[in-house]
Amino acid sequence: MKIENIFKELPTLYTKSLMLRKITLEDAQDIFEYAKDPEVTKFVTWEPHKSVDDSMNFLKLVIQKYENNEPSDWGIIYKENNKLIGTCGYVSWVPVHFLAEIGYALSREYWGKGLMTEAAKEVIKYGFEKMNLNRIYARCFVKNIGSQKVLEKVGMKFEGIIREQMFIKGTFRDMKIYSILRKEYYE
Repeated sequence: MKIENIFKELPTLYTKSLMLRKITLEDAQDIFEYAKDPEVTKFVTWEPHKSVDDSMNFLKLVIQKYENNEPSDWGIIYKENNKLIGTCGYVSWVPVHFLAEIGYALSREYWGKGLMTEAAKEVIKYGFEKMNLNRIYARCFVKNIGSQKVLEKVGMKFEGIIREQMFIKGTFRDMKIYSILRKEYYE
């Protein structure tokens, strides 16, 4: 795969419990089921989805990103029930600096089972092996303990707190930043 088509030709990835694949419009109901949950959206930049139309608009945005070869998400399919239970992927990518940021969301029903850690590990592996990255990072709200645990389990190191980095849901938010370097990944 040519690096310039990395997101346009996003491959399906497999782990022990999951399949990570391109999202389609047919995923709207599954996305809505978890995206409407205020607990799921408590520590993300977006508001809870109020209708399947909100989920459909999100899907159209992701599909447009695929078509434009822009950083985008994989849908996380739980193999046990073939259900889309979340997303994980790249939020940004700066090829000239060999760095990218990952982000994710997961249905509350599947929290605490190690599934997001499993998905994020595969996305990080893809970044180092296929995108030629040197640094992969992630940000999370200071109070998002669950996300912090995921980032630590995938081998990321805490770098610090970026004070009032984002204005989200009417207030400035401090963000924790974690990263993993190529040399650390291959140690």
